[in-house]
Amino acid sequence: MIDVYQLTKRYGALYALDNVSFSLQPGTICGIIGHNGAGKTTLLKILAGLVTPTSGQVSMNKIPIQKDPVRIKSHIGYLPEESRLYETMTVPDYLSFFGRLYGLSGDTIQKRENELLSSLSLDHGGKQIGNLSKGMKRKVALARSLIHDPSLLIYDEATSGLDPMTSRFITGYLEDLGSSGKTIILSAHNLFQVERICNLVIILKQGRIVEMGSMDELRERFGTVTYGVLFTEPAANLPEKATRLADRLYRLEVVSIDELNEVTTTLTRSGSEIKRIESVYPTLEEMLVAVGK
Repeated sequence: MIDVYQLTKRYGALYALDNVSFSLQPGTICGIIGHNGAGKTTLLKILAGLVTPTSGQVSMNKIPIQKDPVRIKSHIGYLPEESRLYETMTVPDYLSFFGRLYGLSGDTIQKRENELLSSLSLDHGGKQIGNLSKGMKRKVALARSLIHDPSLLIYDEATSGLDPMTSRFITGYLEDLGSSGKTIILSAHNLFQVERICNLVIILKQGRIVEMGSMDELRERFGTVTYGVLFTEPAANLPEKATRLADRLYRLEVVSIDELNEVTTTLTRSGSEIKRIESVYPTLEEMLVAVGK
């Protein structure tokens, strides 16, 4: 259980965070989103115990971070936006070094190393870290954050600057970690990633929480569902607002169930085949634009 209570961080007259409160149950994947300067990184650094708040409190299992920081940090895996690695070390040496810092035995380190290298598909080839690709380096940083098997993971832009394939791999890996019971708090500019794996989303604006909830709850607040109808070209009376997708394949968006029933009935009677009906929800990008106004 993570409890954040009235968290405030002030730099002079500037409020980076202003009275932020929320709680997370084990296994929650929480996405922190907002425009640049909203306070995302400051919040993550405070949660990781790297920055002291001006006021307020962060507790893990009812133990305040400030009260027992060493013990709390032993249960946290933190990944900053930039992977700062010891580039002259090999991957096994690097992970062993951090395992020893956490007080792990040699056998435990070796076991965790083997598990992480396998699960992350991290084939380092015995190279020094500095000679690895950017995607491989990010995987090394992920492995380092997990070497001590923490229960809370705090990740700042975990897939920043990575190619689409590596980004998808890491997104799926984080989803699996959440399913295994780990609590994950992450920030991401890739809003599709947040929509896909987060069961709680917090939207920050100028250091304050302006919206918080599951994707279903946020979609309900920010607008009703619309419907996309994919159909083959009718013999006559092609709807005026239909968009052509391919040869004889069209798409039309409608805003209500009544309109959907009317359109599909008309299309079927005119010889169209209804290929698919899609529910279309407000995206996180549209929500961010709305709160930014």
